Amino acid sequence: MAEVKSDIEIARAAQKRPIVEIGAKLGIPASELAPYGHDKAKVGAGFIASLADKPDGKLILVTAINPTPAGEGKTTTTVGLGDGLNRIGKRAIVCVREPSLGPCFGVKGGAAGGGYAQVVPMEDINLHFTGDFHAITAAHNLLAAMIDNHIYWGNALDIDVRRIPWRRVMDMNDRALREVVASLGGVANGFPREGGFDITVASEVMAILCLASDLRDLERRLGDIIIGYRRDRTPVFARDLKADGAMTVLLKDAMQPNLVQTLENNPAFVHGGPFANIAHGCNSVIATKTALKLGEYVVTEAGFGADLGAEKFFDIKCRKAGLKPDAAVIVATVRALKMNGGVKKEDLGQENVEALVRGSSNLGRHIANVRKFGVPVVVAINHFTSDTQAEVDAVMDYVARHGAEAILCRHWAEGSAGIEELAWKVVELAEGGQAKFQPLYPDSLSLMEKIETIATKIYHAGEVTADKAVRDQLATWEEQGYGHLPVCMAKTQYSFSTDPNLRGAPEGHIVPVREVRLSAGAGFVGGITGGIMTMPGLPRVPSAERIFLNGDGYVEGLF
Repeated sequence: MAEVKSDIEIARAAQKRPIVEIGAKLGIPASELAPYGHDKAKVGAGFIASLADKPDGKLILVTAINPTPAGEGKTTTTVGLGDGLNRIGKRAIVCVREPSLGPCFGVKGGAAGGGYAQVVPMEDINLHFTGDFHAITAAHNLLAAMIDNHIYWGNALDIDVRRIPWRRVMDMNDRALREVVASLGGVANGFPREGGFDITVASEVMAILCLASDLRDLERRLGDIIIGYRRDRTPVFARDLKADGAMTVLLKDAMQPNLVQTLENNPAFVHGGPFANIAHGCNSVIATKTALKLGEYVVTEAGFGADLGAEKFFDIKCRKAGLKPDAAVIVATVRALKMNGGVKKEDLGQENVEALVRGSSNLGRHIANVRKFGVPVVVAINHFTSDTQAEVDAVMDYVARHGAEAILCRHWAEGSAGIEELAWKVVELAEGGQAKFQPLYPDSLSLMEKIETIATKIYHAGEVTADKAVRDQLATWEEQGYGHLPVCMAKTQYSFSTDPNLRGAPEGHIVPVREVRLSAGAGFVGGITGGIMTMPGLPRVPSAERIFLNGDGYVEGLF
Protein backbone atom coordinates (compact mmCIF):
# COMPACT_ATOMS: atom_id res chain seq x y z
CA MET A 1 0.00 0.00 0.00
CA ALA A 2 1.39 3.41 -1.00
CA GLU A 3 2.43 5.71 1.83
CA VAL A 4 -0.07 8.50 2.47
CA LYS A 5 1.80 11.79 2.69
CA SER A 6 0.60 14.73 4.76
CA ASP A 7 -0.34 18.01 3.11
CA ILE A 8 2.84 19.66 4.35
CA GLU A 9 5.02 16.81 3.06
CA ILE A 10 3.40 17.10 -0.37
CA ALA A 11 3.84 20.86 -0.38
CA ARG A 12 7.49 20.59 0.69
CA ALA A 13 8.22 18.25 -2.23
CA ALA A 14 6.63 20.62 -4.78
CA GLN A 15 8.63 21.46 -7.90
CA LYS A 16 7.97 25.18 -7.79
CA ARG A 17 8.78 27.47 -10.69
CA PRO A 18 10.27 30.95 -10.13
CA ILE A 19 7.45 33.40 -9.56
CA VAL A 20 8.54 35.52 -12.53
CA GLU A 21 7.77 32.50 -14.75
CA ILE A 22 4.28 32.21 -13.25
CA GLY A 23 3.77 35.91 -13.90
CA ALA A 24 5.00 35.52 -17.46
CA LYS A 25 2.27 32.93 -18.09
CA LEU A 26 -0.23 35.73 -17.44
CA GLY A 27 1.68 38.36 -19.37
CA ILE A 28 2.94 40.16 -16.26
CA PRO A 29 6.43 41.59 -16.92
CA ALA A 30 9.05 40.85 -14.28
CA SER A 31 9.38 44.60 -13.73
CA GLU A 32 5.74 44.71 -12.56
CA LEU A 33 6.29 42.07 -9.87
CA ALA A 34 7.66 42.84 -6.41
CA PRO A 35 9.11 39.45 -5.38
CA TYR A 36 9.07 38.20 -1.80
CA GLY A 37 11.76 35.60 -2.30
CA HIS A 38 11.59 33.40 -5.41
CA ASP A 39 8.11 31.91 -5.04
CA LYS A 40 5.72 34.77 -4.21
CA ALA A 41 5.30 38.34 -5.38
CA LYS A 42 2.98 41.33 -5.36
CA VAL A 43 1.58 42.67 -8.63
CA GLY A 44 2.22 46.35 -9.31
CA ALA A 45 -0.63 48.87 -9.18
CA GLY A 46 0.44 50.43 -12.48
CA PHE A 47 0.19 47.13 -14.32
CA ILE A 48 -3.24 46.46 -12.81
CA ALA A 49 -4.46 49.87 -13.94
CA SER A 50 -3.25 49.14 -17.49
CA LEU A 51 -5.67 46.19 -17.74
CA ALA A 52 -8.83 48.31 -17.48
CA ASP A 53 -9.89 47.96 -21.12
CA LYS A 54 -9.34 44.19 -21.37
CA PRO A 55 -12.43 41.92 -21.44
CA ASP A 56 -13.31 39.84 -18.38
CA GLY A 57 -13.08 36.08 -18.18
CA LYS A 58 -15.66 33.78 -16.60
CA LEU A 59 -16.14 33.96 -12.82
CA ILE A 60 -16.75 30.70 -10.95
CA LEU A 61 -17.67 30.59 -7.25
CA VAL A 62 -16.84 27.57 -5.11
CA THR A 63 -18.99 27.30 -1.99
CA ALA A 64 -20.10 24.42 0.24
CA ILE A 65 -22.59 22.85 2.57
CA ASN A 66 -22.46 23.87 6.24
CA PRO A 67 -19.07 22.80 7.63
CA THR A 68 -18.74 19.86 10.01
CA PRO A 69 -15.80 18.32 11.87
CA ALA A 70 -15.83 15.70 9.09
CA GLY A 71 -14.46 18.26 6.63
CA GLU A 72 -15.64 19.46 3.22
CA GLY A 73 -12.51 20.64 1.39
CA LYS A 74 -13.74 23.85 -0.22
CA THR A 75 -10.31 25.45 -0.68
CA THR A 76 -8.90 22.12 -1.88
CA THR A 77 -11.67 21.93 -4.48
CA THR A 78 -11.13 25.56 -5.53
CA VAL A 79 -7.44 24.91 -6.16
CA GLY A 80 -8.14 21.55 -7.79
CA LEU A 81 -10.73 23.06 -10.13
CA GLY A 82 -8.29 25.78 -11.18
CA ASP A 83 -5.75 23.09 -12.04
CA GLY A 84 -8.46 21.03 -13.76
CA LEU A 85 -9.48 23.93 -16.00
CA ASN A 86 -5.86 24.50 -16.97
CA ARG A 87 -5.54 20.78 -17.69
CA ILE A 88 -8.35 20.94 -20.26
CA GLY A 89 -6.78 23.90 -22.00
CA LYS A 90 -8.39 26.89 -20.29
CA ARG A 91 -6.27 29.73 -18.90
CA ALA A 92 -7.55 29.63 -15.34
CA ILE A 93 -6.50 31.54 -12.23
CA VAL A 94 -7.33 30.65 -8.64
CA CYS A 95 -8.33 33.46 -6.22
CA VAL A 96 -8.48 32.53 -2.54
CA ARG A 97 -8.14 34.21 0.82
CA GLU A 98 -5.07 34.43 3.03
CA PRO A 99 -5.31 32.25 6.16
CA SER A 100 -5.51 33.88 9.57
CA LEU A 101 -3.07 32.86 12.28
CA GLY A 102 -6.07 32.38 14.60
CA PRO A 103 -7.41 29.19 12.98
CA CYS A 104 -3.89 28.02 12.01
CA PHE A 105 -2.83 27.81 15.65
CA GLY A 106 -6.31 27.28 17.05
CA VAL A 107 -8.47 24.86 15.09
CA LYS A 108 -7.39 23.99 11.57
CA GLY A 109 -3.62 24.02 11.39
CA GLY A 110 -3.53 25.44 7.84
CA ALA A 111 -5.70 26.60 4.95
CA ALA A 112 -3.90 26.45 1.62
CA GLY A 113 -5.77 23.50 0.12
CA GLY A 114 -4.80 19.90 0.66
CA GLY A 115 -3.26 16.79 -0.85
CA TYR A 116 -2.34 17.37 -4.48
CA ALA A 117 -4.55 20.44 -4.77
CA GLN A 118 -2.64 23.12 -2.87
CA VAL A 119 -1.23 26.59 -3.30
CA VAL A 120 2.43 26.93 -2.37
CA PRO A 121 4.60 27.90 -0.51
CA MET A 122 2.21 26.37 2.00
CA GLU A 123 4.10 27.25 5.20
CA ASP A 124 4.60 30.89 4.18
CA ILE A 125 0.97 31.34 3.13
CA ASN A 126 -0.23 29.96 6.46
CA LEU A 127 2.17 32.02 8.56
CA HIS A 128 3.35 35.61 7.92
CA PHE A 129 3.21 35.41 4.09
CA THR A 130 3.84 38.92 2.69
CA GLY A 131 2.82 40.73 5.89
CA ASP A 132 -0.64 41.85 4.74
CA PHE A 133 -2.38 40.89 7.99
CA HIS A 134 0.29 42.63 10.06
CA ALA A 135 -0.21 45.81 8.01
CA ILE A 136 -3.98 45.62 8.49
CA THR A 137 -3.52 45.08 12.24
CA ALA A 138 -1.13 48.04 12.44
CA ALA A 139 -3.42 50.37 10.47
CA HIS A 140 -6.43 49.42 12.58
CA ASN A 141 -4.58 49.90 15.86
CA LEU A 142 -3.01 53.17 14.70
CA LEU A 143 -6.54 54.54 14.42
CA ALA A 144 -7.37 53.20 17.89
CA ALA A 145 -4.27 54.87 19.32
CA MET A 146 -5.11 58.16 17.61
CA ILE A 147 -8.62 58.10 19.11
CA ASP A 148 -7.31 57.77 22.67
CA ASN A 149 -4.52 60.27 21.98
CA HIS A 150 -7.04 62.83 20.70
CA ILE A 151 -9.13 62.44 23.84
CA TYR A 152 -6.02 62.72 26.05
CA TRP A 153 -5.01 66.02 24.46
CA GLY A 154 -8.31 67.78 25.06
CA ASN A 155 -10.88 66.02 22.83
CA ALA A 156 -11.45 68.92 20.42
CA LEU A 157 -13.92 66.77 18.46
CA ASP A 158 -16.05 66.30 21.60
CA ILE A 159 -16.04 62.49 21.25
CA ASP A 160 -18.31 60.82 23.81
CA VAL A 161 -16.00 58.25 25.42
CA ARG A 162 -19.03 56.08 26.16
CA ARG A 163 -19.81 55.77 22.46
CA ILE A 164 -16.61 54.62 20.77
CA PRO A 165 -17.32 51.42 18.81
CA TRP A 166 -13.78 51.22 17.37
CA ARG A 167 -12.03 48.37 19.16
CA ARG A 168 -8.49 47.05 18.76
CA VAL A 169 -7.52 43.90 16.84
CA MET A 170 -4.93 41.13 16.75
CA ASP A 171 -4.57 38.14 14.45
CA MET A 172 -4.92 35.45 17.09
CA ASN A 173 -7.75 33.80 18.99
CA ASP A 174 -7.70 35.27 22.51
CA ARG A 175 -10.96 35.26 24.44
CA ALA A 176 -9.35 37.08 27.39
CA LEU A 177 -9.20 40.25 25.29
CA ARG A 178 -12.84 40.36 24.20
CA GLU A 179 -13.72 42.96 26.84
CA VAL A 180 -11.03 45.13 28.45
CA VAL A 181 -10.65 48.44 30.25
CA ALA A 182 -8.03 50.68 28.67
CA SER A 183 -5.96 53.61 30.00
CA LEU A 184 -5.74 52.45 33.61
CA GLY A 185 -2.81 53.53 35.75
CA GLY A 186 -3.33 57.20 36.40
CA VAL A 187 -3.57 60.57 34.69
CA ALA A 188 -0.52 60.05 32.48
CA ASN A 189 -2.20 57.09 30.74
CA GLY A 190 -5.36 58.89 29.66
CA PHE A 191 -9.04 58.50 30.48
CA PRO A 192 -10.10 54.96 31.43
CA ARG A 193 -12.81 53.50 29.22
CA GLU A 194 -14.22 50.13 28.24
CA GLY A 195 -12.91 48.60 25.04
CA GLY A 196 -11.94 45.24 23.61
CA PHE A 197 -10.28 43.29 20.84
CA ASP A 198 -11.61 41.60 17.72
CA ILE A 199 -9.61 39.23 15.54
CA THR A 200 -7.93 41.02 12.62
CA VAL A 201 -10.08 39.27 10.02
CA ALA A 202 -13.15 40.92 11.60
CA SER A 203 -11.63 44.40 11.29
CA GLU A 204 -13.39 46.92 9.09
CA VAL A 205 -9.93 47.72 7.71
CA MET A 206 -9.74 44.13 6.42
CA ALA A 207 -13.14 44.50 4.77
CA ILE A 208 -12.15 47.85 3.27
CA LEU A 209 -8.92 46.46 1.81
CA CYS A 210 -10.87 43.57 0.29
CA LEU A 211 -13.58 45.80 -1.23
CA ALA A 212 -11.51 48.81 -2.36
CA SER A 213 -10.74 49.16 -6.07
CA ASP A 214 -7.42 51.05 -5.75
CA LEU A 215 -5.37 53.13 -3.33
CA ARG A 216 -7.47 56.26 -3.85
CA ASP A 217 -10.65 54.31 -3.08
CA LEU A 218 -8.91 52.69 -0.11
CA GLU A 219 -8.07 56.09 1.41
CA ARG A 220 -11.60 57.40 0.85
CA ARG A 221 -13.09 54.35 2.55
CA LEU A 222 -10.68 54.56 5.48
CA GLY A 223 -11.71 58.18 5.94
CA ASP A 224 -15.37 57.10 6.01
CA ILE A 225 -14.83 54.86 9.06
CA ILE A 226 -17.01 55.99 11.98
CA ILE A 227 -14.83 55.85 15.09
CA GLY A 228 -17.35 57.17 17.58
CA TYR A 229 -20.12 59.61 18.32
CA ARG A 230 -20.50 62.96 20.04
CA ARG A 231 -22.97 63.56 22.84
CA ASP A 232 -25.51 64.76 20.27
CA ARG A 233 -25.08 61.34 18.50
CA THR A 234 -23.45 62.85 15.38
CA PRO A 235 -20.70 60.60 13.99
CA VAL A 236 -16.97 61.25 14.14
CA PHE A 237 -14.99 59.89 11.18
CA ALA A 238 -11.42 58.69 10.84
CA ARG A 239 -10.76 61.61 8.49
CA ASP A 240 -11.74 63.98 11.32
CA LEU A 241 -8.74 62.61 13.23
CA LYS A 242 -6.59 62.91 10.08
CA ALA A 243 -5.79 59.19 10.38
CA ASP A 244 -6.76 58.09 6.87
CA GLY A 245 -3.52 59.19 5.18
CA ALA A 246 -1.20 57.36 7.56
CA MET A 247 -3.40 54.27 7.51
CA THR A 248 -3.19 54.23 3.71
CA VAL A 249 0.59 54.46 3.90
CA LEU A 250 0.67 51.39 6.15
CA LEU A 251 -1.58 49.52 3.70
CA LYS A 252 0.12 50.62 0.45
CA ASP A 253 1.87 47.30 -0.18
CA ALA A 254 -0.81 45.16 1.45
CA MET A 255 -3.31 46.52 -1.09
CA GLN A 256 -1.50 44.79 -3.98
CA PRO A 257 -2.50 41.16 -4.76
CA ASN A 258 -0.13 38.31 -3.91
CA LEU A 259 0.79 35.98 -6.78
CA VAL A 260 1.77 32.39 -5.97
CA GLN A 261 1.29 29.03 -7.71
CA THR A 262 -0.45 25.71 -7.33
CA LEU A 263 1.39 22.41 -7.07
CA GLU A 264 0.90 22.11 -10.83
CA ASN A 265 2.54 25.53 -11.39
CA ASN A 266 -0.66 27.32 -12.30
CA PRO A 267 -1.17 30.93 -11.15
CA ALA A 268 -3.05 31.78 -7.98
CA PHE A 269 -3.83 35.05 -6.23
CA VAL A 270 -3.97 34.76 -2.43
CA HIS A 271 -5.13 38.09 -1.04
CA GLY A 272 -7.27 39.30 1.86
CA GLY A 273 -8.92 37.10 4.43
CA PRO A 274 -12.16 38.15 6.17
CA PHE A 275 -13.99 35.31 7.91
CA ALA A 276 -17.46 34.55 6.58
CA ASN A 277 -19.14 33.90 9.94
CA ILE A 278 -18.26 37.36 11.33
CA ALA A 279 -17.28 39.31 8.19
CA HIS A 280 -17.94 39.09 4.44
CA GLY A 281 -15.78 36.04 3.74
CA CYS A 282 -14.29 36.78 0.30
CA ASN A 283 -10.85 37.47 -1.13
CA SER A 284 -10.09 40.98 -2.38
CA VAL A 285 -11.98 42.66 -5.20
CA ILE A 286 -8.71 43.89 -6.69
CA ALA A 287 -7.33 40.33 -6.92
CA THR A 288 -10.53 38.98 -8.46
CA LYS A 289 -10.84 41.81 -10.98
CA THR A 290 -7.16 41.56 -11.92
CA ALA A 291 -7.52 37.82 -12.46
CA LEU A 292 -10.61 38.33 -14.62
CA LYS A 293 -8.56 40.57 -16.93
CA LEU A 294 -5.70 38.04 -17.14
CA GLY A 295 -7.51 34.71 -17.36
CA GLU A 296 -10.29 32.99 -19.27
CA TYR A 297 -11.58 31.50 -16.02
CA VAL A 298 -11.28 32.71 -12.43
CA VAL A 299 -12.11 30.25 -9.67
CA THR A 300 -12.74 31.87 -6.31
CA GLU A 301 -14.21 30.73 -3.02
CA ALA A 302 -16.39 32.21 -0.29
CA GLY A 303 -15.98 31.10 3.30
CA PHE A 304 -17.96 28.42 5.15
CA GLY A 305 -21.35 27.28 3.82
CA ALA A 306 -23.33 28.99 1.09
CA ASP A 307 -25.69 30.50 3.69
CA LEU A 308 -22.79 32.73 4.80
CA GLY A 309 -19.96 33.04 2.28
CA ALA A 310 -21.93 32.69 -0.94
CA GLU A 311 -24.72 34.99 0.22
CA LYS A 312 -22.17 37.68 1.12
CA PHE A 313 -20.21 37.09 -2.09
CA PHE A 314 -23.38 37.74 -4.09
CA ASP A 315 -25.02 40.44 -1.97
CA ILE A 316 -21.94 42.41 -0.90
CA LYS A 317 -18.90 41.71 -3.09
CA CYS A 318 -20.65 41.24 -6.44
CA ARG A 319 -23.14 44.05 -5.76
CA LYS A 320 -20.42 46.54 -4.80
CA ALA A 321 -17.83 45.51 -7.40
CA GLY A 322 -20.18 44.96 -10.32
CA LEU A 323 -19.20 41.29 -10.68
CA LYS A 324 -21.45 38.78 -12.43
CA PRO A 325 -20.66 35.14 -11.58
CA ASP A 326 -21.18 32.59 -14.35
CA ALA A 327 -21.51 29.38 -12.31
CA ALA A 328 -21.26 28.03 -8.77
CA VAL A 329 -19.83 24.78 -7.40
CA ILE A 330 -21.20 23.47 -4.11
CA VAL A 331 -18.75 21.16 -2.34
CA ALA A 332 -20.09 18.27 -0.29
CA THR A 333 -18.68 15.09 1.17
CA VAL A 334 -20.36 11.81 1.96
CA ARG A 335 -18.93 12.03 5.48
CA ALA A 336 -20.30 15.52 6.17
CA LEU A 337 -23.74 14.65 4.79
CA LYS A 338 -23.88 11.59 7.05
CA MET A 339 -22.99 13.80 10.00
CA ASN A 340 -25.82 16.14 9.01
CA GLY A 341 -27.99 13.03 9.06
CA GLY A 342 -27.13 12.29 12.69
CA VAL A 343 -24.10 10.00 12.43
CA LYS A 344 -21.38 10.52 15.05
CA LYS A 345 -17.89 11.37 13.83
CA GLU A 346 -16.43 8.08 15.05
CA ASP A 347 -19.00 6.13 13.00
CA LEU A 348 -18.56 7.96 9.69
CA GLY A 349 -16.41 5.18 8.21
CA GLN A 350 -19.40 2.81 8.15
CA GLU A 351 -21.82 2.81 5.23
CA ASN A 352 -25.13 4.46 6.14
CA VAL A 353 -27.17 5.43 3.10
CA GLU A 354 -30.27 6.23 5.15
CA ALA A 355 -28.46 8.83 7.26
CA LEU A 356 -26.75 10.16 4.15
CA VAL A 357 -30.06 10.81 2.40
CA ARG A 358 -31.45 12.38 5.55
CA GLY A 359 -28.44 14.70 5.84
CA SER A 360 -28.59 15.59 2.16
CA SER A 361 -31.40 18.01 3.00
CA ASN A 362 -28.60 20.43 3.93
CA LEU A 363 -27.16 20.14 0.42
CA GLY A 364 -30.60 20.49 -1.17
CA ARG A 365 -31.20 23.72 0.73
CA HIS A 366 -27.90 25.19 -0.50
CA ILE A 367 -28.65 24.24 -4.11
CA ALA A 368 -32.01 26.01 -3.93
CA ASN A 369 -30.50 29.05 -2.20
CA VAL A 370 -27.73 29.61 -4.75
CA ARG A 371 -30.26 29.39 -7.57
CA LYS A 372 -32.16 32.29 -5.99
CA PHE A 373 -29.30 34.48 -7.20
CA GLY A 374 -29.74 33.33 -10.79
CA VAL A 375 -26.50 31.32 -10.88
CA PRO A 376 -26.35 27.75 -12.30
CA VAL A 377 -25.07 25.10 -9.89
CA VAL A 378 -23.07 21.88 -10.00
CA VAL A 379 -22.20 19.74 -6.95
CA ALA A 380 -18.65 18.47 -6.35
CA ILE A 381 -18.48 15.34 -4.20
CA ASN A 382 -15.04 15.61 -2.60
CA HIS A 383 -14.01 11.95 -2.44
CA PHE A 384 -12.80 10.16 0.69
CA THR A 385 -11.47 6.60 0.62
CA SER A 386 -14.17 5.49 3.08
CA ASP A 387 -16.98 6.46 0.65
CA THR A 388 -18.90 3.47 -0.74
CA GLN A 389 -20.39 3.31 -4.22
CA ALA A 390 -23.88 3.06 -2.75
CA GLU A 391 -23.32 6.29 -0.81
CA VAL A 392 -21.91 8.14 -3.82
CA ASP A 393 -24.83 6.95 -5.97
CA ALA A 394 -27.27 8.14 -3.30
CA VAL A 395 -25.81 11.66 -3.38
CA MET A 396 -25.89 11.74 -7.17
CA ASP A 397 -29.52 10.57 -7.21
CA TYR A 398 -30.51 13.15 -4.59
CA VAL A 399 -28.88 15.99 -6.51
CA ALA A 400 -30.43 14.82 -9.79
CA ARG A 401 -33.87 14.95 -8.18
CA HIS A 402 -33.10 18.59 -7.36
CA GLY A 403 -32.40 19.35 -11.01
CA ALA A 404 -28.59 19.51 -10.79
CA GLU A 405 -25.63 17.21 -11.37
CA ALA A 406 -23.18 15.84 -8.81
CA ILE A 407 -19.68 14.84 -9.92
CA LEU A 408 -17.26 12.70 -7.95
CA CYS A 409 -13.89 14.47 -7.61
CA ARG A 410 -10.55 12.92 -6.62
CA HIS A 411 -8.35 16.01 -6.80
CA TRP A 412 -6.96 15.55 -3.27
CA ALA A 413 -5.31 12.28 -4.31
CA GLU A 414 -4.87 12.80 -8.06
CA GLY A 415 -4.59 16.55 -8.62
CA SER A 416 -6.06 17.94 -11.82
CA ALA A 417 -6.56 14.47 -13.32
CA GLY A 418 -9.10 13.74 -10.59
CA ILE A 419 -11.30 16.75 -11.28
CA GLU A 420 -11.32 16.91 -15.07
CA GLU A 421 -15.00 15.93 -15.34
CA LEU A 422 -16.02 18.78 -13.05
CA ALA A 423 -13.90 21.21 -15.07
CA TRP A 424 -15.74 20.29 -18.28
CA LYS A 425 -19.10 20.68 -16.53
CA VAL A 426 -18.15 24.12 -15.22
CA VAL A 427 -17.19 25.17 -18.75
CA GLU A 428 -20.54 23.91 -20.02
CA LEU A 429 -22.45 25.92 -17.41
CA ALA A 430 -20.35 29.06 -17.71
CA GLU A 431 -20.40 29.19 -21.50
CA GLY A 432 -24.03 28.13 -21.81
CA GLY A 433 -25.32 31.57 -20.91
CA GLN A 434 -27.52 30.24 -18.09
CA ALA A 435 -26.42 32.79 -15.49
CA LYS A 436 -28.87 35.60 -14.81
CA PHE A 437 -27.28 37.00 -11.69
CA GLN A 438 -29.16 39.27 -9.34
CA PRO A 439 -28.70 40.01 -5.61
CA LEU A 440 -31.23 38.65 -3.14
CA TYR A 441 -32.69 42.06 -2.25
CA PRO A 442 -32.69 45.60 -3.70
CA ASP A 443 -30.83 48.51 -2.12
CA SER A 444 -34.16 50.22 -1.47
CA LEU A 445 -35.31 47.83 1.28
CA SER A 446 -34.92 49.05 4.85
CA LEU A 447 -32.00 47.62 6.83
CA MET A 448 -34.29 45.53 9.00
CA GLU A 449 -36.11 44.22 5.92
CA LYS A 450 -32.76 43.18 4.45
CA ILE A 451 -31.91 41.26 7.62
CA GLU A 452 -35.33 39.61 7.57
CA THR A 453 -34.99 38.74 3.88
CA ILE A 454 -31.71 36.90 4.45
CA ALA A 455 -33.05 35.17 7.56
CA THR A 456 -36.26 33.96 5.92
CA LYS A 457 -35.11 33.24 2.35
CA ILE A 458 -31.61 31.86 3.04
CA TYR A 459 -31.77 30.58 6.65
CA HIS A 460 -35.50 29.65 6.35
CA ALA A 461 -36.16 31.23 9.74
CA GLY A 462 -39.69 31.81 10.93
CA GLU A 463 -38.92 35.03 12.79
CA VAL A 464 -36.21 37.62 13.40
CA THR A 465 -36.10 39.19 16.85
CA ALA A 466 -34.32 42.43 17.77
CA ASP A 467 -34.91 44.69 20.75
CA LYS A 468 -35.94 48.33 20.45
CA ALA A 469 -32.38 49.63 20.79
CA VAL A 470 -31.29 47.60 17.73
CA ARG A 471 -34.26 48.72 15.63
CA ASP A 472 -33.82 52.34 16.69
CA GLN A 473 -30.14 52.20 15.77
CA LEU A 474 -30.98 50.88 12.29
CA ALA A 475 -33.55 53.66 11.86
CA THR A 476 -30.98 56.27 12.89
CA TRP A 477 -28.48 55.01 10.32
CA GLU A 478 -31.16 55.17 7.66
CA GLU A 479 -31.84 58.80 8.58
CA GLN A 480 -28.10 59.48 8.25
CA GLY A 481 -28.08 58.11 4.70
CA TYR A 482 -26.86 54.54 5.22
CA GLY A 483 -30.13 52.75 4.49
CA HIS A 484 -29.02 51.71 0.99
CA LEU A 485 -26.15 49.55 2.31
CA PRO A 486 -26.25 45.74 2.20
CA VAL A 487 -26.13 43.77 5.45
CA CYS A 488 -23.42 41.38 6.61
CA MET A 489 -24.76 38.80 9.04
CA ALA A 490 -22.57 37.32 11.78
CA LYS A 491 -23.89 33.84 12.46
CA THR A 492 -22.64 30.38 13.36
CA GLN A 493 -21.28 28.57 10.32
CA TYR A 494 -22.41 25.15 11.48
CA SER A 495 -26.15 25.54 10.92
CA PHE A 496 -28.75 27.43 8.95
CA SER A 497 -30.01 28.51 12.36
CA THR A 498 -28.13 30.32 15.13
CA ASP A 499 -27.82 27.02 17.05
CA PRO A 500 -24.57 25.31 15.94
CA ASN A 501 -25.96 21.91 16.94
CA LEU A 502 -29.05 22.13 14.72
CA ARG A 503 -27.87 20.37 11.57
CA GLY A 504 -29.65 19.44 8.35
CA ALA A 505 -32.16 21.97 6.99
CA PRO A 506 -34.13 23.39 9.92
CA GLU A 507 -37.18 25.56 9.26
CA GLY A 508 -39.15 28.07 11.29
CA HIS A 509 -36.42 28.82 13.83
CA ILE A 510 -35.86 32.23 15.43
CA VAL A 511 -32.88 34.42 14.49
CA PRO A 512 -32.09 36.80 17.37
CA VAL A 513 -30.15 39.91 16.31
CA ARG A 514 -28.46 41.13 19.48
CA GLU A 515 -26.26 43.88 18.03
CA VAL A 516 -25.73 45.85 14.82
CA ARG A 517 -22.56 47.57 13.65
CA LEU A 518 -22.15 50.18 10.92
CA SER A 519 -19.08 49.69 8.72
CA ALA A 520 -19.45 52.91 6.76
CA GLY A 521 -16.02 52.62 5.13
CA ALA A 522 -16.51 49.05 4.01
CA GLY A 523 -20.05 49.85 2.94
CA PHE A 524 -22.24 47.44 4.89
CA VAL A 525 -24.17 47.07 8.14
CA GLY A 526 -23.32 44.09 10.34
CA GLY A 527 -25.96 42.12 12.21
CA ILE A 528 -24.62 39.95 15.04
CA THR A 529 -26.81 37.00 15.93
CA GLY A 530 -26.98 34.47 18.74
CA GLY A 531 -23.75 33.75 20.57
CA ILE A 532 -21.36 34.54 17.71
CA MET A 533 -18.09 36.22 18.80
CA THR A 534 -15.94 38.61 16.77
CA MET A 535 -12.94 37.44 18.80
CA PRO A 536 -12.84 33.62 18.80
CA GLY A 537 -11.27 31.59 21.58
CA LEU A 538 -8.82 28.70 21.36
CA PRO A 539 -10.23 25.16 21.68
CA ARG A 540 -9.40 22.85 24.57
CA VAL A 541 -6.54 21.37 22.52
CA PRO A 542 -5.31 24.08 20.11
CA SER A 543 -3.43 23.16 16.93
CA ALA A 544 -0.49 25.15 18.33
CA GLU A 545 0.31 22.19 20.58
CA ARG A 546 1.16 20.12 17.49
CA ILE A 547 3.14 22.72 15.54
CA PHE A 548 6.94 22.73 15.86
CA LEU A 549 10.26 22.84 13.98
CA ASN A 550 11.78 19.43 13.34
CA GLY A 551 15.47 18.60 13.50
CA ASP A 552 15.99 19.75 9.92
CA GLY A 553 14.39 23.13 10.60
CA TYR A 554 11.13 22.34 8.78
CA VAL A 555 7.69 23.27 10.11
CA GLU A 556 5.61 20.31 11.27
CA GLY A 557 1.94 20.28 12.27
CA LEU A 558 0.50 22.68 9.65
CA PHE A 559 -1.38 19.59 8.33
